[in-house]
Amino acid sequence: MSSVKQIKTWFLIHKWTSLICTAFLLMLCITGLPLIFHEEIEELEGKPHLAKQVPAGTPLAGLDKLAETAQAKYPKKVIRYVYWDEHEPNTTAFSLSDSIDAPPDNFTTVIVDDHTAELLDEPNYQEGFMYVMLQLHVDMFMGIGGKLFLGLMGLLFVAAIVSGIMLYGPIMKRFDFGMIRTQRSTRLKWLDLHNLLGVVTIVWGTVVGLTGVINTASEIVLGLWQIGQLSEMTAPYKNAQPLTGKLSSLNQAVAIARDKAPEMEPSIIAYPGTPFTSKHHYAVFMKGNTPLTKRIIKPALIDAKTGTLTDMRDMPWYVNTLFVSQPLHFGDYGGLPLKIIWALFDIATIVILGSGLYLWFARNKATKAHINRLSKSDTEILTVIAQKENA
Repeated sequence: MSSVKQIKTWFLIHKWTSLICTAFLLMLCITGLPLIFHEEIEELEGKPHLAKQVPAGTPLAGLDKLAETAQAKYPKKVIRYVYWDEHEPNTTAFSLSDSIDAPPDNFTTVIVDDHTAELLDEPNYQEGFMYVMLQLHVDMFMGIGGKLFLGLMGLLFVAAIVSGIMLYGPIMKRFDFGMIRTQRSTRLKWLDLHNLLGVVTIVWGTVVGLTGVINTASEIVLGLWQIGQLSEMTAPYKNAQPLTGKLSSLNQAVAIARDKAPEMEPSIIAYPGTPFTSKHHYAVFMKGNTPLTKRIIKPALIDAKTGTLTDMRDMPWYVNTLFVSQPLHFGDYGGLPLKIIWALFDIATIVILGSGLYLWFARNKATKAHINRLSKSDTEILTVIAQKENA
């Protein structure tokens, strides 16, 4: 009796968690497909690399010269971030805003040639098909509220997976694994396919669901790092005089960070006053050079007045968990083969979600038909009884 109650409980959990999150998960799976192959899609567009190929050993112009080019293009704006796109070799990107504390969406990007310091492009990352797909997938154009809502849907998805496993076990005690009853009703065939695909995608669905939930908490995780480790690293400058005059050399800041972490390379530089550093430091975020370690970030704080290193630490475990989860969510660790596997599982999940909706509607329809038949039988019985009483 207890096992029957447990099955009923798991059935209700599976039913309602699935129904609540299905529409949003369908949207996430559909938008996720092109995002898995965003690099390949960009290559198919046939756009050449921005910077020309140069012989090995060609001298670099230097970051300070590149920054001058970017600043000269927009003299009334301020540089907030410097970063490198691994898909655009021999270039450096500068993000400029109207002020150092402008909102995150207030930015203009300038890409400069590393060797000639020539301005190459001013891309607009806030338009186009891939931008719409990304924003729908990340927060549905609703900011942090949309992120947290999708995180909740991800948790419901994981709960639906767990409850599905608990339901599939008792079923397989009576039937062969992977059975599809093709000789029975359409609803039974879809039920068997739904169950089979659900079991096959258990691990993938759990990994993608949990990493998706972690990614939706990115702003919270980075906020914890800011009030925790970053505050500790910048504590000696808490009462320092405001930074004035010309900043120290970007070249020197990167050289110091490279010297301190020779096995790593710069990923992003945050200018003083931006959210990921203090008002007195460049923050040079270093990354590894392997598919896994390049997701592990190590910040170096360089005094933007004296050009000296003041602190460099490994990120806390919860920040590294976030950075590792982001590419894993899209299968961005094993090249094209892994992306294809990710896409196949994504399509299978779309079938699972669609069949789940079909089964729910079909079950409701069958239940209503059964109730109608019972009601009709009751009416016939009452009619016969009434006829007998009147005879």
